[in-house]
Amino acid sequence: MNPPRDLPKWADVALVPALSVAAAFLVAGLVVLGIGENPLAATRHLVFGSLGSGEGLGFTLFYATNFIFTGLAVAVAYHAGLFNIGGEGQATLGGLGVAIVGLEAGVLPAVLAIPLAILAAAAFGAAWAFIPGYLQARRGSHIVITTIMFNWLASVLLVYLLVNVLREPGSMNPETPGFAPQVQIPFLHDVLARLGITIPPSQLNLSFVLALAAAYGVWLLIYRSRLGYAIRVVGANPQAAVYAGISPERVTIVAMLLSGALAGGLAVNELMGYQHRLLLEFTAGYGFVGIAVALMGRAHPVGIVLASLLFGMLYQGGAELAFEQPKITRDMIVVIGGVIILFAGALDGLFRRLVARLVAPARLAEA
Repeated sequence: MNPPRDLPKWADVALVPALSVAAAFLVAGLVVLGIGENPLAATRHLVFGSLGSGEGLGFTLFYATNFIFTGLAVAVAYHAGLFNIGGEGQATLGGLGVAIVGLEAGVLPAVLAIPLAILAAAAFGAAWAFIPGYLQARRGSHIVITTIMFNWLASVLLVYLLVNVLREPGSMNPETPGFAPQVQIPFLHDVLARLGITIPPSQLNLSFVLALAAAYGVWLLIYRSRLGYAIRVVGANPQAAVYAGISPERVTIVAMLLSGALAGGLAVNELMGYQHRLLLEFTAGYGFVGIAVALMGRAHPVGIVLASLLFGMLYQGGAELAFEQPKITRDMIVVIGGVIILFAGALDGLFRRLVARLVAPARLAEA
C-alpha cells in the first residue's frame, strides 16, 4: 500500500526540503570527489565563504534579496494555480520604470524620489505581467508560453532602448547615465556607520529590509485576507470558486499583477541599491532561480526566505570555493544548484514518501 501523502505541516514545510537539500549536497559531494577534490573541504569553503565573514554575509544577503523578490513573485501566482516563469521579463520592465524615475528625479528629495522609483518598478513589472494574465483569463492562452515569450520581448525591448534611446551620450556601453543620488538606496554599511557601527562594505543595501517586509505582506495577503482566500480557492479548484461566487478570471489577473509587481523588486535591489544605472542583463537569471526558491519554500514566505538564504550562500560561497579550489569551477557551482533544484522539485514526491513512512506510525498512534 502506498504511504500517505497528507503530511503534517511541519514535516511538509521543514523535513521534506531538509532531506532534499541533504541528498542534493550528498550527490554534489560525490561529483566533487569524482574530480579528485575533498568534498568536506569544499563544503567548508562554501560555508565560510558565505557566512564566515561580515563581507561574505553581506554579499550572501544581497543575493538572497533578489531571490526573495522573485520567489515571492512565483509563489503568489502559484497559489492561484498559475506558473509564472516570466519574472525575468517583469523585472526587466521594472528596471525600465526605475530608470525613468531615476533619470528625471533630480529635483525631488530622496523621501519622495525613492518611494516613487519603487512604485514605478512595481507598476512596470505588474503591467508586463498583466498581459499574460489577461490572455490566460480571457483568451485561454497558457501562462507558461506567454510568460516565456514576454521574457524575450522584454530583453529585446531593453536592448533597443539602451542602444537607441536611453544610452548615455558619448558612451559606447548600452547603459543609461547614473541615476540621481536621491534615487539611490543607501548601502547598509553606510547606514550603520552613521550610527557608529562599523561593518565590512558589501553590496547589501536597505532593499533587504524591503524584501522582508514584502515577505510579511505576502503572508498577510495569502493567509489573512479575503483576496488571499480567493486566490487559494481558485488555485485549488476553479470550479468550486465559481460556485462560491469568486471569479477565476478576475483572480487570475489580480494574481499576475501582484506577481509582476513583486518581480519588480529585483530591479529595486540591483539598480537602486547597487548599480545605480540601467544596464543590460541586470536580472542575471535571478527570475528563473526564483522558481526553484518558491518550490523549495513550498510557496510560503518563511520557506522562501530560508530557501533564498540557501541560494545566496551558493552564489557567494561558490565564488569563494572556485577561488580556493580552482578545479571546482563556477560551472560546477551551477551544477550543484541544478542538483538542488532537481531534488527539491522533480524528486519531491520521493522524499515525501520517505517522510510519510517515518511519520505514519506516529500519526496512527495518535489516532
